[in-house]
Amino acid sequence: MAQEENMNQEEQQQAAPEQQAQTENAESRKKGKAARKDAQKKETELQNQIEELTRKVEDEKADYLRLMAEFETFRRRNAEEKLALANSAAADTIKGLLPVLDDCERAMQMLASSSDEAAKEGTSLIYNKLMDYLKSRGLEAIDAKGKEFDTDFHEAVTQFPAPTEDMKGKVIDVVQTGYLLGGKILRYAKVVVGA
Repeated sequence: MAQEENMNQEEQQQAAPEQQAQTENAESRKKGKAARKDAQKKETELQNQIEELTRKVEDEKADYLRLMAEFETFRRRNAEEKLALANSAAADTIKGLLPVLDDCERAMQMLASSSDEAAKEGTSLIYNKLMDYLKSRGLEAIDAKGKEFDTDFHEAVTQFPAPTEDMKGKVIDVVQTGYLLGGKILRYAKVVVGA
C-alpha cells in the first residue's frame, strides 16, 4: 500500500505540472482573449478618434475656403465700387461739359456763314480738342438724324409731318445731340420725329 501511495504521489507530482501547465495555458488563453478584446477596443476607439479628427479638419477646411471666398467677393465688390465711384465722378464732370460742346457746335454753325476765318478756325480747334479728349474718356455722340426713332437713345421733342413717306417714324432733325459714355446713355438726343 505504501508503494501504491508512492506511485499515486509520483503520478500526482507528474500530473501536477501537466495540470499546472494546462491551467496556465487556459489562463494565458483567457488573458490573450482579453488582450485581443482590449486591443480591438483600443483600435476601435482610435479609429473613432481618427474619423472625428478627420471630420473636424474637413469642417475647418470648408470654413477656411468659405471665408476665403467671402473675402475674395468683398475685395472684388470693393474694387467695383471704387471703379463705379470714379466712373460716376467722370460721368458727372463730362455731363457738366456737354453744354460747352453744345455752345461750340452752335458757334460753329453761326460762323459757317461768316467771313471771319480766324474765328471759324479757333472755334473749330477748341471744339475738336475738347471732343478728342472726351472721346478718349469714352464719350461718343449718338448719330440720330435719318435713323429710326428709338426710345432707348432718343427723346422726342415734337412731331413734324414727314416730308416723304419713308421718313415716317424716323428722326427728321436733331435739336440737341445725345451722348453715350462707356456704352451707357449720358444724355438722350432731343429729336424731331416724322409723323
